[in-house]
Amino acid sequence: MADKMEFRAEVNKMLDIVINSLYSEKQIFLRELISNASDACDKLKYLALTNQDLMKGVGQLKITLIPNADNNTLQIKDNGIGMNRDDLINHLGTIAKSGTADFVNNAKDNGSSMELIGQFGVGFYSAFMVAQKVEILTRKAGEDQAWKWVSNGVDGFEISEAEKAENGTEITLFLKADEKQYTDTIYLRQIVRLYSDHISYPIVMDLGKNGEETINTGSALWTRPKAEITQEQYKEFYHHVSKNFDDPWMTLHFKAEGNLEYTGLVFIPSTQPYDLFQPDRKNGLKLYVNRVFISDKVEELLPNYLRFVKGIIDSSDLPLNISREMLQQNPLVAKIRTGTVSRILKELKKRSENYDDYMKFWQAFGTAFKEGIYEDFSNREEIASLSRFYSTKGEDKLVSLDEYIERMPTGQKAIYYITGDDVKVLGNNPQLEAFKNKGLEVLLLVDPIDEFWTQVLTKYKDKDIKHISMAEEDFAPDRSQAIKAKDADLQKLTDIMAKTLNGEVAKVATTEKLTNSPVCLAVEDGQMSLHLERLMRNHQQQTAFASLKVLELNPYHPLIVKLSELAAADQADARITEMTKMLYDQALIAEGEAIRNPSFFAERLGAYMLNSLN
Repeated sequence: MADKMEFRAEVNKMLDIVINSLYSEKQIFLRELISNASDACDKLKYLALTNQDLMKGVGQLKITLIPNADNNTLQIKDNGIGMNRDDLINHLGTIAKSGTADFVNNAKDNGSSMELIGQFGVGFYSAFMVAQKVEILTRKAGEDQAWKWVSNGVDGFEISEAEKAENGTEITLFLKADEKQYTDTIYLRQIVRLYSDHISYPIVMDLGKNGEETINTGSALWTRPKAEITQEQYKEFYHHVSKNFDDPWMTLHFKAEGNLEYTGLVFIPSTQPYDLFQPDRKNGLKLYVNRVFISDKVEELLPNYLRFVKGIIDSSDLPLNISREMLQQNPLVAKIRTGTVSRILKELKKRSENYDDYMKFWQAFGTAFKEGIYEDFSNREEIASLSRFYSTKGEDKLVSLDEYIERMPTGQKAIYYITGDDVKVLGNNPQLEAFKNKGLEVLLLVDPIDEFWTQVLTKYKDKDIKHISMAEEDFAPDRSQAIKAKDADLQKLTDIMAKTLNGEVAKVATTEKLTNSPVCLAVEDGQMSLHLERLMRNHQQQTAFASLKVLELNPYHPLIVKLSELAAADQADARITEMTKMLYDQALIAEGEAIRNPSFFAERLGAYMLNSLN
């Protein structure tokens, strides 16, 4: 008796995306099913390391294609780990991964961009592009009961008990009437050699009366000499190991020899996965020991800031029975990690010499990569040298710290930066006026991680790295023709303004750093920046992180001079109070902060504009 079940709502949406608009080439479905079969063989091989009984009667692990032109079917078989009833429901009846709804929304928002699909292992659903019905007969290794799964991709699916002599999975595609080419053995050979030649298990074509033929090379790609591997083969292996559909931006194939021997084949994608910053994202490389699959996404092989790197590591020095706990503590794994990171950073340094090419990497992964300045003590300065930043002299090109230092005028004492949310807003911050006046370049840091790495990397190549509020330069411009408010008058004005803004700012003071603006906002020494406060407030949804703000006045600005004269004449009427609130709102806006009373600001601004026309 078959159990009839419905697909989850998100699977129905996914099927619609996959079948109708996701894949530009339908033949991709075969690559996806072969890749899944290869993974099933990997898993059985690994489990058999500790339970040899699982391999009894299995023979050679392989993948078999059985085309049948008379029935218009194509069968993909493997003798890997197989599935039980729960596996079928969890893997094929639902997309049992976090972020499914996000994925569907992103696929919709990005025009069903196929770069997204690999994140959730839903390649199986591509079978419905060419099949009107799919049947799966499977038996999990170590279990006696086999199961049958049937679906037309529309009306849910049925699961029933079945019989199968061996473990493994048989997927039978009942092809649509106009997809008969997938029973053509010549065409199938072409597809396999194009997309799946790197699969390390034999892919066998059943030729009926003419026997069988192995149609792939059947050796692990990373074990072959680089000179014998084409870029197309590297690309298809990247697709296999990453489940992505873009082309790799960087391919790094290396072999470490000496006291510790291991081979690596790693890739940097060309597009950013949408879940790059999701905390539950699974990262890491695949680990093999002597070409035996050990574990998927081993996080210990790469630091978190390189979580976008895909690929494999194969070591001959690690034990085959290495456990998760051993991976976390094994010194050989730590050495492999150190060596792999070093090679990736060296390759990035080479690629960074081409600005336009490097920007493809930086725009996709720079924000995550900069986390390494904060996290990776041993490589901190090298990661910083590979990082790129907006600056007040960037001219639409991001700059490196080395380029910044080369441009520093004689006498400049430090590398200066300011943090915020938006480059354009930040570039017009009043606090930059004195720096621009002196011709000093300032880095415009707009990523959240910038608030943290600048606290641990305080020097770069003997140059201090400082927030502009900590600058020690002489910023005083030529004020010979300027009129400055009298000190006594300024004292009265700052007292009035501080009283008006009581609870909003810690104090009101004057500064020599402003040239064009009447006011700006700063914080007391030792306090977190306004940008960091904003980040913390948005994250924690509480006000415990409030910094002590300082409203700084430009004593040479005509408006401040006039207000100080009013204060000195004891004309502290509503005009000063009202103007103080307006100036504070203006300072908040310049910092990217929200103002408390937008209607008041808009109303008074309109009134001032009207008065200026009279």
